[in-house]
Amino acid sequence: MNKAIVISAMAAVSSLAVAQTSVIDVNVANAQKGAKIQSTMYGLFFEDINYAADGGLYAEMVKNRSFEFPQALMGWKTYGNVEVRTDGAPFERNPHYVRLSSSGHAHKHTGIENEGFFGVSTVKGNEYKFSVWARALNADAKIRVELDDPASMGETQVTGQAEIIVSGKEWKKYTATIKSDSDVKKGLLRVFLVGDNGVDLEHVSLFPAETFKGRENGLRADLAQALCDIHPGVFRFPGGCIVEGTDLNSRYQWKNSVGAVENRPLNENRWHYTFPHRFYPDYYQSYGLGFYEFFLLSEDMGAEPLPVVSCGLACQFQNETEEAHVPVEDLQPYIQDALDLIEFANGDKSTKWGALRAEMGHPEPFNLKLIGVGNEQWGETFPKHLEPFVKAIRAAYPNIRIVGTSGPDSEGAQFDYLWPEMKRLGADLVDEHFYRPETWFLSQGNRYDKYDRKGPKVFAGEYACHGKGKKWNHFEASLLEAAFMTGLERNADVVHMATYAPLFAHVEGWQWRPDMIWYDNTRSFKSVSYYVQQLYAMNKGTNVLPATMNGKPVAGNLDQDGLFASAVYDAADGSYIVKVVNTASHDKDVDINLKGLKKKAISKCTLTLLHSDNGDADNTLDEPQKITPKTLDRPAAGNVIKTTVPAQSFHVYRIQVK
Repeated sequence: MNKAIVISAMAAVSSLAVAQTSVIDVNVANAQKGAKIQSTMYGLFFEDINYAADGGLYAEMVKNRSFEFPQALMGWKTYGNVEVRTDGAPFERNPHYVRLSSSGHAHKHTGIENEGFFGVSTVKGNEYKFSVWARALNADAKIRVELDDPASMGETQVTGQAEIIVSGKEWKKYTATIKSDSDVKKGLLRVFLVGDNGVDLEHVSLFPAETFKGRENGLRADLAQALCDIHPGVFRFPGGCIVEGTDLNSRYQWKNSVGAVENRPLNENRWHYTFPHRFYPDYYQSYGLGFYEFFLLSEDMGAEPLPVVSCGLACQFQNETEEAHVPVEDLQPYIQDALDLIEFANGDKSTKWGALRAEMGHPEPFNLKLIGVGNEQWGETFPKHLEPFVKAIRAAYPNIRIVGTSGPDSEGAQFDYLWPEMKRLGADLVDEHFYRPETWFLSQGNRYDKYDRKGPKVFAGEYACHGKGKKWNHFEASLLEAAFMTGLERNADVVHMATYAPLFAHVEGWQWRPDMIWYDNTRSFKSVSYYVQQLYAMNKGTNVLPATMNGKPVAGNLDQDGLFASAVYDAADGSYIVKVVNTASHDKDVDINLKGLKKKAISKCTLTLLHSDNGDADNTLDEPQKITPKTLDRPAAGNVIKTTVPAQSFHVYRIQVK
């Protein structure tokens, strides 16, 4: 945290010169321990937008590695005698490969070079693993693989290299490890043909040697670790709108994302042309980060996997006619995809899809419990499409919980129509989405207080505060998200899951903001919204406790002057956790009164605070620790914690008792 911010926050905490004290009563009597908080309460949602997969979490550094983009050499430059071919490729669903033949002159060169995702970026001293499927045309052939810095002012552009002998006319996989001797931001990968003997190349790949958990075909270590550090309870994937596709041909198809990575076909990412004002025509999905990898990541994080499948409706924002969608009577292949997905996750090795999972390296089931059908669909057509999915899944897998949707709006005609329909169809959870401005978040503290306690549970599946006139990451927006989340927590009997969105954004390739985690090719930073989510996930407790002010929930009501609060009990260590958000522009004296405990029962209280004097500020690549949580001890008098909550701040009190 910025030193000046720390000093300011600590000074505010100890300040006594503030107006009238606000008393927050927390009833901690054992009889008052309320609703159970689900392990899935706070989680993560992955959507492949903003180069979140290829160029982001997926650690592959080569763009268009199998030459399958509609323009086969997009991302590549060629020199000398290079030919793109489709006859005799080793992988059925990726038929393109390149042939490198003699240039015909000793001082001319044949080869290919790849630009990577916003450059092939390397770190001095780090190792990189190159691999390629290749075959010699006649006699043994040689290729030289280079990491290059075209902007170098040194004697050579080469920052690391290796040579590979390709032998025989059969396709085989060849590998090499290359160490970079320089920090390079906008580098290239070059592959030269050495000598006159020709060679065919397919699936040209480069990964950092250090991937998350050291896995081949792995994830970028810093980004995956950042996800684990949140300690999420649920992980929704792979989207979002990419589940729908701009048309059904471009929808995400999970079966194409499993099996041998070299044989996973390219998919058109609907986001590459959705925003002409932020246009990325080279944004495709290699499916290298597929459903198997998503399930593994869920397991690594200790999160319940929540895969989402197409319900046969293409994106309704982009398709206004019924002809764009699958008729209900033709949905069986889509329903079978959903059933086969459950078998892939949970089936034993004797089943078709369970056997594939085992062959990929995970003999034990992933213990899938949740499945989402559809994304932000609306109107009468969605319940008609959802109903046969519900019937089929209930019949085959009665213990799987089904997630429906209330559409793209947080309220209104479609929202009001879909909720009763989800209840009628027996959906277990309803996915609500809200990207809204400051006024909405300030007004929603009591949103779930009057929800039907006997109906489907709520999954707040996509939300973020989009500041009016400043739709980017900044502290004030994150603070209002924290305030809103007190209402989620207080109503944990209704709200079972919540995930901020979107998750990732490349600083050179974003289309949507704000986002939780930002990065370039070698660095990353966590936004303030990340720390809000982390503080909730790591302090969610096990049971809700009543927390009131003036006899009402502390939810930013008119007589509460911008205060929001929630309280929970944590059975794991017997502690009490109180979260307080001050959205007002002035400091507040607050007494947290723990009713129901014996006198002087408090043995220790720690405070974690998130505060900034600049509401428009956030962390950056150059200042990744500018605004981060700060933890310190707090004194307690009897059963009361007297504190000052600075203007525009989020406090988490963890209280231990004797």
